[in-house]
Amino acid sequence: MPPCFPGAARRRFNLTMLLLIAMLAAALHLLAGGLLFLRLIHGTARVTGRGLPLGLAAVAALLHAVVVWSAVWTPVGLNLGFFNALAVVSLFMVVGMLLATSRLPVCHLGVILLPISAFSVLMACTPDCGTVVPREPGVDLHILTSMLGYSTLALAAIQALILAALDYRLRHRRMGGFVRRLPALNTMEQQLFGMLWLGFALLSVGLLTGLVFVDDLLAQHLVHKTTLSVVAWVVFGTLLVGRWRLGWRGQTAVRWTLGGFAALMLAYFGSKFVLELLLA
Repeated sequence: MPPCFPGAARRRFNLTMLLLIAMLAAALHLLAGGLLFLRLIHGTARVTGRGLPLGLAAVAALLHAVVVWSAVWTPVGLNLGFFNALAVVSLFMVVGMLLATSRLPVCHLGVILLPISAFSVLMACTPDCGTVVPREPGVDLHILTSMLGYSTLALAAIQALILAALDYRLRHRRMGGFVRRLPALNTMEQQLFGMLWLGFALLSVGLLTGLVFVDDLLAQHLVHKTTLSVVAWVVFGTLLVGRWRLGWRGQTAVRWTLGGFAALMLAYFGSKFVLELLLA
């Protein structure tokens, strides 16, 4: 059984302090997500604009980063167990969303993302029995690019879900509610494919660095992760080629995006869930 760390750099913070930081981060995530939800449903005339919820989300992300730093870094390497990895990915997603809001209308992603981040930052405080990866520059690059790619494609999956809901409402001529607050359908699709291109590039680098720097990439405990990651890469690559050559859009883009992300989620979190939680 892998060693359990009650929160790695709980050498930096005691467990009570870390839990308080995580609870505050979770509360701010939920408050920011709630304000964005009200803004999406009722509009800015009756609820606050985007400045307050995004500011709260930024503070939450800083506190979230403290928890991640404390949980992942250990004296012997990176503790990337199931809940720690989930906390890292959700942190990257929140930071990515906040950076994107400076140029793009993507606040709607926070309605789904921020509650997930609240859950993940709390779970990062639980004893984690995941694999501890020794620090090596090449392996660190592989982990970083893989997690950034996963986070970007996870944002694309959330965008695809919201795009599907918008497309459904427009097809059935239900123009009220949140439909009026979302960007235009074409804008949503452009945002989706922007995320897909970036995520695909990062995933490609992650797979390449894994091939170069990870010695046992096809070992028994990694073969399913590697295979499903390649499947996801093929799915996303096919979608992007289909968009470029055949003009794929709408429900076709949504289905391929969600299919590729399902394979990617099973590749990483599916195998971790089975090995670290079910079989531990």
